[in-house]
Amino acid sequence: MKIYALVGKSGTGKSYQALSVCRDRGIQLIIDDGLLIGKNKVYAGKSAKRAGTKVGAIKTALFTEEEHRRQVMEEIRRREPSSILILGTSEGMVERIASRLALPEISQIIRIEEVSEEKDMQAALRQRREKGKHAIPVPTFQLKREFSGYFMDPLKIFRKSGQRRPMVEERTEVRPTYSYLGGYTISEKAIFDIIRWEAVLSPQVVKTARMSIDNSEGGLLIHVELLLVYGCAVREIAEDFQQRVDKSVSSMTAFNVLGVNVTVKGLL
Repeated sequence: MKIYALVGKSGTGKSYQALSVCRDRGIQLIIDDGLLIGKNKVYAGKSAKRAGTKVGAIKTALFTEEEHRRQVMEEIRRREPSSILILGTSEGMVERIASRLALPEISQIIRIEEVSEEKDMQAALRQRREKGKHAIPVPTFQLKREFSGYFMDPLKIFRKSGQRRPMVEERTEVRPTYSYLGGYTISEKAIFDIIRWEAVLSPQVVKTARMSIDNSEGGLLIHVELLLVYGCAVREIAEDFQQRVDKSVSSMTAFNVLGVNVTVKGLL
């Protein structure tokens, strides 16, 4: 197994460039901020970007928690990769990660300056300082459950290749909990207001009778009771309302909606 490392100061775009580095060198897996990533999927681990503090984020990135470390080590053994890329802010950091995960010594250290232009690094720094955003080299739909309630922006990068069609690399930008820009909360009332507005937009819905939300780390499970217009197609109206609530709450709040349960309590 050959171990590579991509090293650069925080906010210079390591996660942004990681997919390109792996493609150019045929590297199979990425270790980035506590996650084991491969083939546009998170295979194991937990993201340092979900930590409540910067210190907690550093500990997660260094795999200091035993269960976290064991899980990632087992997944690496199971997949038997020929190569892994470790991301870190210094040589010491990537060496500590390799040691913690019982990986071979790092055979090649790549500096961010070798794979990224100065203007791109400056742009990445501005995103970090002004907006508190961090990149993860995984498509947004793969992170939706883990980052439920976080602001996420999908990124699609089109690159030229030897084929007729351009190569598409997908990444996600997230704003971590420990961002210096401060935290934010979304009350249940705000979500209920979104649901009520969807009811107003539907002529066949007389009103919402009762609403509740089960909020878990993975997302929201929404329960809504409706009163509908007598004579309407109950099943079709309920399914349409269900889909619209799912879409509206997901897009307006950034929460992952696990499901919307709609109960028709009566016809008026």
